[in-house]
Amino acid sequence: MTSLNVDLKPKVGMSFENLNDAYEFWRAYSKGVGFGVRKRYTNKKKKDDTISSCRFVCSKEGLRRSDQRDPLVGRHRAQTRTDCKARISLGYKNGKFVIHEFVEVHNHPLQYPETTHMLASHRKITEVQALEIDLAEDSGLRQKSTFQLMSTHAGHRANLGFTELDINNYISAKRKKRMVRGEAGCLLQYFQRQLLENPSFFHAYQVDTEEKITNVFWCDANMVLDYGYFGDVLSLDTTYCTNNANRPLALFSGFNHYRGSIIFGAALMYDETIESFKWLFDTFLQAHNNKKPRTIFTDQDQAMARALAEVMPETHHGLCTWHLMQNAIKRLGNLMKGGSYFLRDLKRCMYEYDDEAIFEKAWTDLINEYKVHDRNWIKSAYALKKKWASCYMKEAFTLGMRSTQVSESLNAHFKSCMKPNLDITQFFKHFEQVVEEKRGKELTCEYESSHKLARLIYESSPILIQMGKIYTHSVFELFQNEFKLFLALSISERNESHSLCEYVITMVNHEGSWRVSFDRASMSITCSCKKFDTFGILCSHALKVFEANDVKVVPEKYILTRWTRDARYGIVKDSRGNEVEGDPKLSRTRMFRQVVSKFIRAAADASSSEECLEIVDNTVEVMCTKIIEFRLQARDNECHINDNPAFVSSDVMQPNGFKTRPSRKGPQRRPKSWVECQSKRGKRGQTQRAPYKGPQNQVYEARELPTQLLDGVSCSAPPTYAAPQTQDGQFSFTTYLMAPLNDTDIGDIGVNLL
Repeated sequence: MTSLNVDLKPKVGMSFENLNDAYEFWRAYSKGVGFGVRKRYTNKKKKDDTISSCRFVCSKEGLRRSDQRDPLVGRHRAQTRTDCKARISLGYKNGKFVIHEFVEVHNHPLQYPETTHMLASHRKITEVQALEIDLAEDSGLRQKSTFQLMSTHAGHRANLGFTELDINNYISAKRKKRMVRGEAGCLLQYFQRQLLENPSFFHAYQVDTEEKITNVFWCDANMVLDYGYFGDVLSLDTTYCTNNANRPLALFSGFNHYRGSIIFGAALMYDETIESFKWLFDTFLQAHNNKKPRTIFTDQDQAMARALAEVMPETHHGLCTWHLMQNAIKRLGNLMKGGSYFLRDLKRCMYEYDDEAIFEKAWTDLINEYKVHDRNWIKSAYALKKKWASCYMKEAFTLGMRSTQVSESLNAHFKSCMKPNLDITQFFKHFEQVVEEKRGKELTCEYESSHKLARLIYESSPILIQMGKIYTHSVFELFQNEFKLFLALSISERNESHSLCEYVITMVNHEGSWRVSFDRASMSITCSCKKFDTFGILCSHALKVFEANDVKVVPEKYILTRWTRDARYGIVKDSRGNEVEGDPKLSRTRMFRQVVSKFIRAAADASSSEECLEIVDNTVEVMCTKIIEFRLQARDNECHINDNPAFVSSDVMQPNGFKTRPSRKGPQRRPKSWVECQSKRGKRGQTQRAPYKGPQNQVYEARELPTQLLDGVSCSAPPTYAAPQTQDGQFSFTTYLMAPLNDTDIGDIGVNLL
């Protein structure tokens, strides 16, 4: 025993002001010696309920009761009790607790100093350490990494005061406490907090007659702003899986003016039926003030295609080339073996041929060379050629987008944080982290654009000087690449008149030509490549014609606002017609910076005099007292709000949980939605389920969604749709792909598919 342990050794007659001091003394002594402790009992007086005596013992005191454990359990907890008699007993005398008994001898080996920190009585996570663990969890660190980081800060893991298992227990207990209201309650509480922070936050959820939440959609104020500025082309990706409930995460995303990926909205889907997608598209439009995109890219989901055609028939529907290629590998993988070039030739048909005649010839050669005349997938893909072939996609405004995977980094970020065991609260934390990271990258681009000048390949070119000041750096580089190409172009034919001029443009070492028309009066120009119509920047062929006609400045109508540095200027209104404010706390942040600078200046001015420093110190103490009182009052108000997690009236249907989706493992069929089940029941002549009667006997139809109101703010989903009539026979995806297709009305293909 060290000298320190001798000084801490209990003695009969030692007194303590209270029991906490006595127990801490016993803990300190036990840690130095090498054993754990616990409280054995406390006796209280009946008269005034005060403690009269108590006993602190070794953690190995007593014996375990007779074994009543389940014999089927393979691994039981190890025995630790040895009936150790080491203890101290205290009594209350003259206002203090006095030791009147001390037994020092143990009947078991004591722990080495290197292992005493593992004893249960000496392990405790302090309030500061708990805060660090919470911050690490919110940042996405694993528990092992968190423990290693905190051990490094403490100098050694023995100095932490807890083990890695304690971190796991702390996080598990916190998650259980956080989910005490269930998934539905936590979801509504999250939406409520978002609405309090920014009234432009939009959310909607869909429930069935069992009051189970099936589909959820949300978008914050910044997503509404982003869509208002850059919502002309978007993609919908439903390939993310969030948790063990098998609810896919659907993401609406697109490009900003820096060609970076941004998110316009997100949804958790229970099923992927036509009715669910119709609800999703209609809710998305409601969130964004009914502004429809010009083009949307999806995968080859037939339910999604039909729903899109019904809700947004004027929006051009493009198919994701990445998913199309994956399907080709899956269906025609045998053609890609043994050094075959089938995949290369298929990619050329998708991306390289801008002329329809050349594409048709290449497709015919592909079929003949690899003898795939009778392959159904080839036939079905050709029937949808206007949705993926480059020559046909020239008719659509795409911004160069060809896939639902707008950014590989976006996919990677979401997949890294979408762990299968996440609860709904953790999911939203990780989701916000990914979104915030994407927005942080945009701020970096904003800084780079305002801080650095664009690099001009020809510093004296008026057009490059003009566009270098207007375009963002990333878009200007694309424009400058087109400017480089026009030097390799030649005008092979000219047909010039007083106003309208037509040119045939050719390129060195390149087959084919392009036709450009230029109206000198209106300064209008069109090119057969349709670069501006699809991407939004002028092509090299148009620049060549400008140069031939001595046009030194790009006309304003050919400068797309979404690619400029001023793309975010302008007012965007939310679904309720109010102006959207991206960060309501911005004024608070600016005020904080001003206050900090004032405090620093005051402290610096007072540093030369003790009297001045005393004035500053006293003033700060008064301010801190008032701030603490205000924060405590605000915390009480927040706790009162949290006791009521949803802003709903008493006559509105209340969701009581999420509808659990069956596991996708194994050869299980897709679970049918409630709408489909009801439709089949009606057809067979069975009695349909009665409408739901909410509180106060208010009746809701089977799929009608009630409206939640908060000061006139609607938080519900839009009305859903009637179920389609079912028909005998199973409809196959291949048949759908092979059917004649009109891009403007996909819904006409097969009137009754289900």
